[in-house]
Amino acid sequence: MSNGSDGQSPQRSPEQGARPESAGDGEAITWAGQAGAQAFAAVEAATDWLLGYPFVFRAVAGLIGGSRVLVDYGCGPGRVADRAARTLGVRVLGVDTSPEMLALARGAGTAVAEYHLVEDGRAADLADGCADAVMCNHVLASLPDEETVLAVFSEIHRLLRPGAPLVLLTTDPACAGREYASLRVGVAGAAYRPGEEMPLWLRRTDGTWQQVRNHAWPVDVLPGLLERAGFRNVVQERPTVDEAAAIAEPSLVAGSAWAAERSRPPLVVTTALAV
Repeated sequence: MSNGSDGQSPQRSPEQGARPESAGDGEAITWAGQAGAQAFAAVEAATDWLLGYPFVFRAVAGLIGGSRVLVDYGCGPGRVADRAARTLGVRVLGVDTSPEMLALARGAGTAVAEYHLVEDGRAADLADGCADAVMCNHVLASLPDEETVLAVFSEIHRLLRPGAPLVLLTTDPACAGREYASLRVGVAGAAYRPGEEMPLWLRRTDGTWQQVRNHAWPVDVLPGLLERAGFRNVVQERPTVDEAAAIAEPSLVAGSAWAAERSRPPLVVTTALAV
């Protein structure tokens, strides 16, 4: 699932609010069901709105052109899909495996994207080659093994017209143990294998932390998996705070020193073309 809040909430330093170790949230949750959807909608996502989504939008804009169709695969409650529709001026089709997430997306007062359910790994009401681009934000974190990742990549490949781009946003497991403005991933000193379960904490809009079940996908394994699913011309970039100053919301950039994000940017944008 792709997104929490819209990046407009006031920014807090990592010292404010309960730290992940002391949040007292019990076991990690998944995004399944109504409880998962509501919890996900309460995530702040400031780091993503600084170093993630604006760069995904930029990559899509550079490859898709205007008056086109963009699929948001794993759209969650729809805030990124709706923002993309407004920012890029394209038709956006959000797809997700969670009916509860889609209900939140459709029920949003600002909804402009169209939303579709993925069942048995397939968005059955979307035709082959219907998309001029696909973005897929943080979906891999919910996938436990290569077979499942390849199935998702294959369905995305089906949706894309030949030569059209996929833009992936992922968190780098090599940043394990670091605390960022709105997330902490993994345990310091740990090295995670592809698909291995890895703890993730996300900051809520009230400053507390939510632990989420999460799977590690090191960035260096993604090109090979994409190529196995029929993609080529794989390019990866790690957005920085200095770059974000030119494309992210100015109030967001100015609202924090972003010390951890400057020291070791945690997000990676991967683009690839369907062939």
